[in-house]
Amino acid sequence: MYWAKEETRMENYHINTICVQGGYEPKNGEPRVLPIVQSTTYKYESSKQMGDLFDLKESGYFYTRLANPTNDAVADKICKLEGGVAAILTSSGQAANFYAIFNIADAGDHVIASSAIYGGTYNLIANTMKNMGIEATFVDPDISEEELESKFKPNTKLVFGEVISNPSLQILDIEKFAKAAHKHGVPLIVDNTFPTPVFCRPFTWGADIVTHSTTKYMNGTANAVGGAIVDSGNFDWTKYSEKFPGLTSPDETYHGTVYSKSFGKAAYIVKMTTNLMRDLGSIPSPQNAFYLGVGLETLHLRMERHYENALALARHLKEHPKVSWVSFPGLENDSQYALAKKYLPKGSCGVISFGIAGGREAAVQFMDSLTLAAIVTHVADTRTCVLHPASTTHRQMNDEELMAAGVSPDLIRMSVGIEDIRDIIADVDQALEK
Repeated sequence: MYWAKEETRMENYHINTICVQGGYEPKNGEPRVLPIVQSTTYKYESSKQMGDLFDLKESGYFYTRLANPTNDAVADKICKLEGGVAAILTSSGQAANFYAIFNIADAGDHVIASSAIYGGTYNLIANTMKNMGIEATFVDPDISEEELESKFKPNTKLVFGEVISNPSLQILDIEKFAKAAHKHGVPLIVDNTFPTPVFCRPFTWGADIVTHSTTKYMNGTANAVGGAIVDSGNFDWTKYSEKFPGLTSPDETYHGTVYSKSFGKAAYIVKMTTNLMRDLGSIPSPQNAFYLGVGLETLHLRMERHYENALALARHLKEHPKVSWVSFPGLENDSQYALAKKYLPKGSCGVISFGIAGGREAAVQFMDSLTLAAIVTHVADTRTCVLHPASTTHRQMNDEELMAAGVSPDLIRMSVGIEDIRDIIADVDQALEK
């Protein structure tokens, strides 16, 4: 867990510099590269020191399930990239979204979520969390302000959405959802996996908490699964203390600590650490955090190339006779173009959705004919890859749920890598010919 207790020199640098040097600032004679602290435990000279750590009277490390220096340094970097006050790494993006919601929603509570989200997250909220007693209402991201207002209930605890939905590429109108959430005294949580903070910083538009599947662009090389949660520190939990007693009243499982009183703007992440990470333990290994930290150093460079390549391929596909439709926010006539210009003026991501003339059968034949692009259950790394969501990542959803999520049966999701765009286009063309 990283908590911004004091300003560091990195706060004053631009985001590209933070990608490279943020999170770890070695002192005289220390390693230039972030060390991997591959240890479960930490030695102290006295029982009192250990006791003070457990009582949260002092900050430090005593067990890696709760905190680790390597993990914290990388969480610090992500926190600075997003402009937050506190952050924590998790073992996966799924764990990040689960923790972000479950930290403030209990059995008997209600959440509102955009229907245009990743299939695994939809299932988490619609089914698994329902089994835990948390009800959800899913709304179209294009919902009017008036209709969105009508979905709130007295027990609504949060609103959730994806900045760019996976795989339908719908852009969340962050300001609209934030306005509605705040009017009803609850935070807006957004998954910023696809654009990353290089292309969008949701806190500037009113979002309160940001999640990431760091497995994707942040890591960039598909060598480690991970997630992250960042708190802006802007939501006033004490103002709505009756809605969030876990943050504003004594926690008897942790010495009667009142998180909002003891930790101020870091309360949300501290509670997540002392409760959810303590009890559920979805912590990443320091080795995986190290891989993530290395990937983050080139994030600003890779995102530019991903977007540049994806835009070029989208324009090419738009003119191809064997492609029935193309969805990419960077295209001038795309339905998401206006929102992209507002929230993502420098670029969106490297993911394209499109349909092959001939439907599902033709889509499968196209994918099987690719030679450079690989069919993998992944997205958003350096290598170009392709997937048919309706039969893979979203296969647990019925046709009605698929359409609500913007996933048609013929939809192909292509994650455009950072290879030479001429080779990517040539591979796509030869597969379309077959």
